[in-house]
Amino acid sequence: MSKPYQGFEPKWVSETVPPHSYRSIFKWGAMDVIKPPKESLYAMLKEAFHMTDKDFAHYTEDTGFDEVQFKLPIRLTDVQLDALRAIVGGEFVRTDDYARLSVAYGKTMYDILRLRRKIAENVPDAVLYPDTKEQIEQIVAYCEQEKIPLYVYGGGSSVTRGVECVRGGVSLDMRLRFNKLVSFNETDQTVTVEAGMSGPQLEDLLQHAPEKLGAKRAYTCGHFPQSFEYSSVGGWVVTRGAGQNSTYYGCISDIVLAQEYATPIGNIKTDTCPRKACGPDLNQIMMGSEGTFGVLTHVTLKVSRWMPENRVRYSYMFRDWATARDAAREMMQCEAGHPSVFRLSDPEETGIMLRLYGVDETPLMGILEKMGYKHGEMCLYLGFSEGEKGFSKNCAKAMNRIARAHGGLPLTGAVTKGWEKGRFTDPYMRDTLQDFGIVMDTMECCVNWSNMEKVHADVRAVVKARPDTICMTHMSHVYPQGANLYWIFITRISDPEEFKAYHASILSAIQKSGASMSHHHGIGKMFAPWLEGSLGRTEYDVFRALKMHFDPDGIMNPGGTLGFDLPEEEKHFLRVDIR
Repeated sequence: MSKPYQGFEPKWVSETVPPHSYRSIFKWGAMDVIKPPKESLYAMLKEAFHMTDKDFAHYTEDTGFDEVQFKLPIRLTDVQLDALRAIVGGEFVRTDDYARLSVAYGKTMYDILRLRRKIAENVPDAVLYPDTKEQIEQIVAYCEQEKIPLYVYGGGSSVTRGVECVRGGVSLDMRLRFNKLVSFNETDQTVTVEAGMSGPQLEDLLQHAPEKLGAKRAYTCGHFPQSFEYSSVGGWVVTRGAGQNSTYYGCISDIVLAQEYATPIGNIKTDTCPRKACGPDLNQIMMGSEGTFGVLTHVTLKVSRWMPENRVRYSYMFRDWATARDAAREMMQCEAGHPSVFRLSDPEETGIMLRLYGVDETPLMGILEKMGYKHGEMCLYLGFSEGEKGFSKNCAKAMNRIARAHGGLPLTGAVTKGWEKGRFTDPYMRDTLQDFGIVMDTMECCVNWSNMEKVHADVRAVVKARPDTICMTHMSHVYPQGANLYWIFITRISDPEEFKAYHASILSAIQKSGASMSHHHGIGKMFAPWLEGSLGRTEYDVFRALKMHFDPDGIMNPGGTLGFDLPEEEKHFLRVDIR
């Protein structure tokens, strides 16, 4: 916290999280790290939710400190378990309650609310910790032979119920042993890694490539999602993820050069040519499959030179959302190069950002008001450019020219630095707030510039239809043709099914607005009912045909992922209705 609380200290959790507790599963990040809101943000939350200090004097929700225990039978036979032990080793097959539950949930609030209520459902019968590609191939072949459902757990940061083991079976936990470097090619600027490697592990290798890989210079993958510290390379790929620096480095679909999968029909391996015109792109077909075609084992990624010393930070304040959007579009269409981070907050998010990063406590706020930048209307843009020194500087100059032409007030790079400090740690506040029945979750989609105003207004209206709900929206992952719109909503919900219904209403609003159902979170089982209606029935039939080709017996991530084996009555249609 930037300053101590005055007079009253809320009862934030400060105890060490027990290692086999429910909280150790649903808590974000490191077990010894908490992040309560700073006092100004805390004051805003009390105002928004009509709460007082008394409401924060005691927990209203289960803190999840109890040891995980549940009664769900193991449906695999002893013969099947022994066969799996023979593949990976006896100590790397676990059937205890904690291991089974720890890979069954991701990080959407629906998962967290269920865990706080000790609802253990859709868990695997056994958790396997593979060490080699050959072991994974043998596991897939055996599961196909025995018709055992097979799931994969990477970093567990899914917000779409992507890892939930609806049909039991086995889950492959890739974190423990399947996270190694396979090869590094400085000539081609590529790195090949096992799918369980985490973001920090990858960047540590690349940014210290001279010392660790014998390279001539340092490199980066350039993929930094908010879940960077606790997500896996494989998870990025199979969900078609995007990092916060994607406007410069590209989304993961731009960074992946080659992949290797173990599937029920055999191995699938693409080559490392930078481009080819040999029919549909198999790389793109496999990316986004979310474990429904096979298990991703190896990934070859493009890497870029790491030159943080050339980073130029900037931020601007615009008077209103419409003007800020126009400026953002010109920034992306001006042909002067693209910033690395590009983030434009709408008025509601701007107000909270100013509190969260301490700007509201500086003389700058008074200056802004005197200059006509009104609270509830002004919009904060922050970004930075990087790459070769001359490029980075010229890109920053172009952004400055365009921002000023649209009435943007230059702020300092300190605002962007403030955001950088919290870019990976803000999710820690979710657990802190949820102890008191306040949920914080996210939704996102992709829009064109031409329908951005409509999508922003329509979806916000549905989010805000729930009384006393905060709805922050920002534009990020920006393109010459449009951008990602990202909603962060904060409200008071304790019941999982109530949250699920509210979440569904937002998804329906996104679908009806004409935006994409997801820009980078993937689909999983939570978004799946809307997928076919969003794409169109004929278009979705292509997905169905691919599923039948790779996984004819339906053992790969079954139970509704990507809409496969989802009952018709659970689907939400739109596009097919209006053809």
